[in-house]
Amino acid sequence: MDYPILNKINCSEDVSALSLDKLEQLCSEVRHFLIDKVSKTGGHLSANLGTVELITAMHHSFSTPVDQFVFDVGHQCYTHKLYTGRKDKFDGLRKLDGISGFPSPAESDEDAFIAGHGSTSISLAIGLAQSKKIKGEQGYVIAVIGDGAFTGGMAYEGLNNIDKSLDNLIIILNDNKMSISKNVGSVPQYLSNLRTSGGYLNVKKGVQNTLERIPVVGNALINTLVTSKSFIRRNLYNSGTFFEDLGFTYHQVSDGNDIVSVCSALEAAKRVDGPVFIHALTTKGKGYAPAEQNPGEFHGVSAFDLDNLPDPDAAPKDSYSTIFGKNLSALADTNQKLCAITAAMKYGTGLQFFYREHKQRFFDVGMAEEHAVTFAAALAKSDLQPVVCLYSTFMQRAMDQYIHDVMLLKLNVMFGIDRAGLVPGDGETHQGIHDIGIFANYTDTPVVCPANYNELVYWQEYLINNVNGPKVIRYSRGGQDENTKDYQATGNKFDVISDGATDSLIICYGRHFSECIKAQQKLKEDGISVDIIKLNVVNPVPAEAVGLAQKYKNIHFYEEHVRNGGVAGRFGLMLLENDYKNKYRAHCVENYVIKQATVPQLFKLCKLDSESIIKDIKGE
Repeated sequence: MDYPILNKINCSEDVSALSLDKLEQLCSEVRHFLIDKVSKTGGHLSANLGTVELITAMHHSFSTPVDQFVFDVGHQCYTHKLYTGRKDKFDGLRKLDGISGFPSPAESDEDAFIAGHGSTSISLAIGLAQSKKIKGEQGYVIAVIGDGAFTGGMAYEGLNNIDKSLDNLIIILNDNKMSISKNVGSVPQYLSNLRTSGGYLNVKKGVQNTLERIPVVGNALINTLVTSKSFIRRNLYNSGTFFEDLGFTYHQVSDGNDIVSVCSALEAAKRVDGPVFIHALTTKGKGYAPAEQNPGEFHGVSAFDLDNLPDPDAAPKDSYSTIFGKNLSALADTNQKLCAITAAMKYGTGLQFFYREHKQRFFDVGMAEEHAVTFAAALAKSDLQPVVCLYSTFMQRAMDQYIHDVMLLKLNVMFGIDRAGLVPGDGETHQGIHDIGIFANYTDTPVVCPANYNELVYWQEYLINNVNGPKVIRYSRGGQDENTKDYQATGNKFDVISDGATDSLIICYGRHFSECIKAQQKLKEDGISVDIIKLNVVNPVPAEAVGLAQKYKNIHFYEEHVRNGGVAGRFGLMLLENDYKNKYRAHCVENYVIKQATVPQLFKLCKLDSESIIKDIKGE
């Protein structure tokens, strides 16, 4: 398809120069462009289709980078990238050496923050707006926050900190699902239209200025009008009261996919003397029927065939997440104490199976990981057995709650840490390379790392049935490796895969065991023997494994985790404490900023792939 208008857009000024009817055509072209490109690369489709008009209107009314945009969550920024010089790079979306699926200041100074985690935009926007005031800089700060991110407590911490003098701050709530505003009808719509008109704003300010000049009774009249207005608003327009009480001027846009309405609201917001909150109701997946009908299915997608779409009702492909979720549901059939908790990732963590069979014991708390952990602590205190399933990268947000509310009381909470290790596609914000450092400081918390589905099921059941207290099972994104799928769970803290008499040893755990086995097999073909210790329990580090390792003269420890806080460092320290004097090398993730790429590419970049292991053993 040709894109006659989009092809001429390289900056905000190009969008600002367009008439409203041209803007509508531009939005249509953007939708076709995104559907075409994301079908080939994968990415977040439905969220971006729903925000085309919002972001187009932002670029029409404002000019980056003088005006700054903050996105929350950042995966709804694709249209912004199109308008800021990255249109020709979309064939490399979420690929190695390509562009990120999130805002990236490394790509463009028109991306204010990375924004891979949720509920942060309001705090960021307030900080940017305050900075402009302090430094006397021109420009607005506009934050776009999704209704999902509004379930996170940090959003309300930011709202509570609002400064009523920030006339350079606009918050846009992209509401595409949650019923934050329930009182939708003719009167609220009329008031909404009235409040977004320049006439209303000018009259409001003019009346107040006039009354202030009336001696003695002026201020009293103002207070009376404000009180009367508040009474009417609370009864007729309750949805906006919360935001106005915090200091915002509240506008509602009932159709956030109507470019004229959104442009009108943004232009009106520029005439307000104070911060503005725009509540825009949008349709997720707008303009692409399959995504509108199944927005969750098209939220984050792999590449797909536009002419042969997958059946959304078909059983999902097996992965560590789905195997974990299916088995947890099966265990809950007989264990009535088991509960499952997720933070807006029911499908991502495989808990849809638990939800279908055990709704009363399933809890999706929204994007609120801190609450998830403390809530789980209360369930455990009441003699239930909660299982908290979080992505590794999001567990970082709940470290304080884990320490204070679970660990100190030794409560019976199980953590299913999904997406552990290197993660493709989403890039630096979603890498699962820090979680072991969170848990490893507490030796009472066992942490296990299965290498395939057999071990996942075994250790999941073992921890639930035999460990009374905090416990962790961490597993990778995607499926098991064909090379190690038949490896049976032994139940040992560690296993030894010996290749005969040798002085060389590889130590590893989890999914990375597959790369180590490949290296061992290739080395054997070259006449070189090497043994492997595969740790199943990584916290506490098994003392017996350390004792066994001491007999080897050359030890190489490989792990998908940053060096500081990882297992390799603790294993090496234990060797030193046992007076080990031979060669020990820890091969870890050295750079915590890991860009988007496939898992094999990430292994190679981090020198954790089998070829790199072979070179290490050979001393090349």
